Amino acid sequence: MRIRQFLFTLGFTLWIVFPAHLQADLPIERIQLPAGFQISLFSAQVPNARAMTQGKQGTIFVGSMRAGKVYAVRDNDQDGYADQVKVIAENLWMPVGVDFHEGDLYISEVNRISKLVDIEQHLDDPPAPVIVNDTFPSEVHHGWKFIRFGPDGKLYVPVGAPCNVCEKEDARFATIMRMNADGSDLQVFAKGIRNSVGFDWHPGTKELWFTDNGRDWAGDDLPPDELNYAPKSDLHFGFPYCHGGFFLDPEFGTGKKCDAYEAPAMKLGPHVAALGMRFYDRKMFPKDYHGQIFIAEHGSWNRSKKIGYRISLVRLEGSQAVSYETFADGWLQGGQVWGRPADLLVLADGSMLVSDDHAGAIYRITYQNANDTMHT
Repeated sequence: MRIRQFLFTLGFTLWIVFPAHLQADLPIERIQLPAGFQISLFSAQVPNARAMTQGKQGTIFVGSMRAGKVYAVRDNDQDGYADQVKVIAENLWMPVGVDFHEGDLYISEVNRISKLVDIEQHLDDPPAPVIVNDTFPSEVHHGWKFIRFGPDGKLYVPVGAPCNVCEKEDARFATIMRMNADGSDLQVFAKGIRNSVGFDWHPGTKELWFTDNGRDWAGDDLPPDELNYAPKSDLHFGFPYCHGGFFLDPEFGTGKKCDAYEAPAMKLGPHVAALGMRFYDRKMFPKDYHGQIFIAEHGSWNRSKKIGYRISLVRLEGSQAVSYETFADGWLQGGQVWGRPADLLVLADGSMLVSDDHAGAIYRITYQNANDTMHT
């Protein structure tokens, strides 16, 4: 790899500018997609790329987990390839989650939410993070947090179970919480959720849907990961008593009934590690994809035969999930893994970005009908 140019600014901030075609040698030609769809390498210079959000001026902000950094990624010439990558925050504690709200970039850490004020006006001299709320538990197990602002203007923050499976007195664990943008009025929105690392709101109904990772060490095929539907607050989705809507936990399920809890809207593959999910709410993709759910499946880590490592599609009819299928795969080849999808982001032009924390890359998926030159 050759680096074309280094640009330094005061305070030792750094933009690195890359020729798109020299960014990396990743075998993206192995990715299989439905007819008419294409995948390209948006950037290969975002180590441990996890959650993504887009600013009003087009900047893609990317959180990480192991890198402890937040990146700003720019496609200045709008050619579909990022040509600038910059670290805008570092030395953070698993800053997986990012969301852009009213000019500020909100960032999650294990025990707190902070923000970079007016960040797109200060990409070359990023401000110090301002703490919004630092009252979250400090347990690291499932402590990394995907975050997003909902249609109600509140920031939704999951607090994962600090274990594989357990029951804790602290009511914040195994929930999705929400709070005002200033960090006030923190409350539990939904409970019985082992570890959600992705959620989105239906573009029509504005109701919440989220992924949840099932417990480990119950066998290769139990339990399934879940796609869940929360049309209102205070619902309980079963953890740690019932998994997948049918499987009572061997330790904590005694005396419980699965029908006492919300069943998954769709059972996903067992141990696929369903992370980021997005409704498709733009127009580039064909109409039968509009309003449907795309899910980044990070891939199994302890199953005897690996599964996941793909992007799946759940189709809806109204508020009912009716099918679950593979949309893009090829990151797993003959049992060997070269990439792990972590999050998805639908851009204003209708294309979809896919982050890959294993390869340190972001891909861009587009659609072009051979008979329709309007799509790009």
